[in-house]
Amino acid sequence: MTEPKAKKKPAKKHLSRKQKQRRTLLLSMAAGAGVTGVGLAGYVPVAKNGQTRLRPPGALDERLFLASCIKCGQCEQVCPVNAIKLADIMDGFGLGTPYIDARAQACDFSCDATQCILACPTGSLSHKINKKEEVQMGLARLSSPTTCLARQGQGFVGLARGEDFPGIHRYVEVDRWNPIPIADHPYDLEICDLCVRECPIKNAISMQPLSDDPNDKRRTPVVNTDVCVGCGMCEMICPTEPSSITIDIAAKRESA
Repeated sequence: MTEPKAKKKPAKKHLSRKQKQRRTLLLSMAAGAGVTGVGLAGYVPVAKNGQTRLRPPGALDERLFLASCIKCGQCEQVCPVNAIKLADIMDGFGLGTPYIDARAQACDFSCDATQCILACPTGSLSHKINKKEEVQMGLARLSSPTTCLARQGQGFVGLARGEDFPGIHRYVEVDRWNPIPIADHPYDLEICDLCVRECPIKNAISMQPLSDDPNDKRRTPVVNTDVCVGCGMCEMICPTEPSSITIDIAAKRESA
């Protein structure tokens, strides 16, 4: 039996010198456009004087913050709950600057003297961000009233964020000085008030009745904008997914 002849591979097409130069030029232009696009993306928050990340306590105005932060990471190193992270390349000019993802791990505003501010060598984080001697990151806001358990008159039983959630918190009734995993602290609440119960700032948030009917169990969280510092504890502890209450980064109290 004769073996079938092997199929011949199609001859490789050879590009002329002119075609090779044209291809190289096109690839160089595409690469240049990509690099330029990534670079210009860094200008977006600066040009708008906006802020896309929740900054650590006492952060200056975003434009000044980006200009003064030397990305040393000292604030990240001293954070007692590892809430502070350093931005990656997708943040443009914010690369290496500290930020907080409150849903993943809120700022521990009950820490002593806000160590991140004390560790900052340039004043990018300061106890005096305006004429008042205060530290503010943003303001809490009930961003999804329809999913809030308290507004539905519902309680909460179990672990706030599930058994696999890695976030930690200083529970005063357990140990004021050492934060423990939220996954180790179950709740049994007739009406959910986790955002109020675990807020580290006194009178920053409260539960108010939704009606004058004494039999109506529904409550709504009310944020005291004169007191709230935007630490994100309410956002982290909220058991709904996504969180019914979030931190409004852009909202800050007016300077005195």
